[in-house]
Amino acid sequence: MASKRNSTLYIGATNDIKRRVYEHKTKGAGGFTKKYDVASLVYFETYLDVSLAIAREKQMKKWNRAWKIREIEKINKDWKDLYDDL
Repeated sequence: MASKRNSTLYIGATNDIKRRVYEHKTKGAGGFTKKYDVASLVYFETYLDVSLAIAREKQMKKWNRAWKIREIEKINKDWKDLYDDL
């Protein structure tokens, strides 16, 4: 998730992406995402195995910013909010 293009990024894992993004958009999810207005879904991956999803989340959180941006722009060059397409 992002606050806007090339700005604050947030990486997380969930078992219900529509619900979780909605919580971010309505500021129901406090903390970091509320403080930095992170409410745009710009990238996501799906996994059937929760342990694989958590491992990927941890891996990506260790990446530098340029790697994260490059990964986003592989599938979402314009940083469009993907929430409505879910």
